Amino acid sequence: MAGSAAEFRTVRRTAAGPRLETIAPVTRNFRVVIIGGGIAGCSALYHLTKEGWTDVALLERDELTSGTTWHSAAQVTNFGTTQTMVGLKSCSIRLYRELAADAEFPVGYHFADGGMRLAGTRDQIDGYHHFVSLAKGMGVELEVIDAAECARRHPLITTGGLAGGLWDPSDGDIDPSQLCQALARRARRAGAEVFRKTDVTGLSQRPDLSWDVGTSEGSRFHCEFIVNAGGYRANEIAGLMGASLPMVSMEHQYFVTEPVPAIAAASERMPLIRCPIADFYCRQEKQGLLVGFYERDCRVWGISGIDPAFTQALLPTDFERVMPVLEGALHRLPCLESAGIQSAVNGPITYSADGLPLVGPMPGIRNAFVITGLRAGLGEGGGHGWLLAELIVHGETSLDSWCLDPRRFGPHATIGFTAERAVDEYQNEFRFHFPGETRTAGRPARTSAVTAELNRLGADFTEINGWERAAFFNSSPGHTRRFGFRFDGLKDIVEREVMHAHQRCGIQEVCGFNRLEISGRDVGGWLDRLTCSTVPRQDGKVRLCYFLNALGNVKSEATLANLGESFWYGSAAAAELHDHDWLSAALPSDGSIRIRRLTETFQSIVIAGPKSREILQAAVQETCSSKVFPWLNVRQMRIGSSPALIYALSFSGERAYEIHVPSEQLLGVWNALWECGGGHGMAPFGLLATESMRIEKGYRHWKADLITEFDPFESALERFVNFKKPFVGKERLQARRAMGRRRAFVCLEIDCADAPAQPGACVLDRNRPAGSVTSASYGFRVRKNLAFAFVDPASSTIGKNLSVEILDRAHPAMVTELCQFDPGNQRVRS
Repeated sequence: MAGSAAEFRTVRRTAAGPRLETIAPVTRNFRVVIIGGGIAGCSALYHLTKEGWTDVALLERDELTSGTTWHSAAQVTNFGTTQTMVGLKSCSIRLYRELAADAEFPVGYHFADGGMRLAGTRDQIDGYHHFVSLAKGMGVELEVIDAAECARRHPLITTGGLAGGLWDPSDGDIDPSQLCQALARRARRAGAEVFRKTDVTGLSQRPDLSWDVGTSEGSRFHCEFIVNAGGYRANEIAGLMGASLPMVSMEHQYFVTEPVPAIAAASERMPLIRCPIADFYCRQEKQGLLVGFYERDCRVWGISGIDPAFTQALLPTDFERVMPVLEGALHRLPCLESAGIQSAVNGPITYSADGLPLVGPMPGIRNAFVITGLRAGLGEGGGHGWLLAELIVHGETSLDSWCLDPRRFGPHATIGFTAERAVDEYQNEFRFHFPGETRTAGRPARTSAVTAELNRLGADFTEINGWERAAFFNSSPGHTRRFGFRFDGLKDIVEREVMHAHQRCGIQEVCGFNRLEISGRDVGGWLDRLTCSTVPRQDGKVRLCYFLNALGNVKSEATLANLGESFWYGSAAAAELHDHDWLSAALPSDGSIRIRRLTETFQSIVIAGPKSREILQAAVQETCSSKVFPWLNVRQMRIGSSPALIYALSFSGERAYEIHVPSEQLLGVWNALWECGGGHGMAPFGLLATESMRIEKGYRHWKADLITEFDPFESALERFVNFKKPFVGKERLQARRAMGRRRAFVCLEIDCADAPAQPGACVLDRNRPAGSVTSASYGFRVRKNLAFAFVDPASSTIGKNLSVEILDRAHPAMVTELCQFDPGNQRVRS
């Protein structure tokens, strides 16, 4: 039985003499038990004590750092492709510098050797300019340098085929063992306990949601919260909970050279190198070089099981596999040709299905958390532990952590899917994703009955939570989309789709829309207590509502449709597991409210444009006039033989209808609408067109413009807040409102004809950072280059002149009204 432990025997002295007795082992009680003693577990343990929770324990099956941590290359950089990741790495660097300066137990840390990410193309340089801007908004200074400057700062490299690089002045490396021991030492001093040689063999959850933990040698633990920090054994631990994580391990090889004369003679340490041209990295190790490889012929490891004895162990080296990468490294660093190899490492490192760590709640399991998939664990582990500790102690994090949340993957993220994605991420370790780029590994994972028809119409697909959705349509044979940061021919394609929907009618499939049916006693009242907005109380009405966390910040956005005996809750496809988890956690204990998931069983089609009503009317028997079926209403109708729940709702700013039908009848409904739309010039449109139109309307996107760092007033959603009723987060929101806004959500009109802004781009007020872009697109109906951003309140006045960094320079921008197209909503009401 999970959670059970072996019995112990003891000798008890009695009046009749000694007697052998069997006694049950004592259960140790803690508030939090962490399983795993690598950088993830040690950092989480330390940061829990920093947050004031000292009744915490760490269980390690062997010795601290005996998993991946001990053989880590241990590089510590500030670079990240999202602001959250930059913030976490900065947090790690601050912590590591403090630990290195500890006179009692100093940690070996080479801070500020400097490091460069090389580039071989203009597109990569474009990306580096963006990441400089993104980091600037987090108070981090990076620099784009040309090829000659790369060679000046690293005198061992050649510049053939080199376009330049991205320079991080704080780049360095740290001693893995000393780091973890220092974190554990500080946690112990604060009251935490560490149990070595304690292998967890059973986990069971009590009715009160607390956990019993059984171990191989018989000790027993009980805790309120459990943390899976098991590294490459994280799925073994998840299995004890009856779960699986989208995480696998990859074999990773590096070698350390004998001393290199040029390094021995140098007056300062060599900078680090990360090279997307030849897929290697390199840093100084004593007077030699540590060189690591991300080869094409890579290997997934441990999926079929891991030997229990595999601890502080390595895998056999296989240099034949990395020879193509080594050749590129030799070209860039000729000194390697004469350098002997002193030692070699091949060990497992963990990858999630998108390469970013898994830090947050275990999907579908209460009071359980995970921190794993830290492929660059030492470099960012300090920040990840801090983030997880905040989440456990306070229920939320200072930085929006969605990019790390384990619930960002849907049920499609099986181990097989994850392995395919991990291989792709490994092969492209130093190649960032370009705007709009979704790579092909693991696809298609989730499709609908219309996917093949969209393909026939020329769809270029993107992926949303595993679902294949049309990004745009192009009938040119052999067309291949080129990804980059600049406007190109795709802009003309998207413009045609937008203007067709604006002037006639467009049709779009929206598969994977997160859809929940919520029913039960006083379901409307229950929902009303959860949302800061007003729930539609009249049967047949639909309304956009916002939900806050306990801190009063924005947690989720959903359309609520009142269907009489139940409500349909609809939110972003990416929110599938997130929203179900937190709604389920809020359910009454008496079972009076029920939630049924409909994401797989229903699919959606949108028709949008001035001709949409005529097309819908031709497809149904019911009357669709604006008087009978006005905006923000929902009706049950039939399209052919299929039942359809139809919302008069628009995300485009045009008259539009969302048509929700059973999945098995989707193709028939699509064909019927297509036939009815033929005489009205209906044409398909994709997500890029929707993105342009929703930004023109000032509509937000969850986890782009709506994040947990800001409240609804800072997010310019005050009209959706009803203080006349109780709701989650109300008191904290009222208190925060009295203190004034920390940030203000604005729309910017940018004077730039070359490129759109990108999420994270720095907004400047008189050359000083004043905020960051959240999302952006060209608005074809208003002929403006637009962006949304959070900025300092002093920089948010309508008409205020600012600038936005795009590519390699700052472009003039002006704060303008959030809704740029049809602010009176005449078109959606017509």
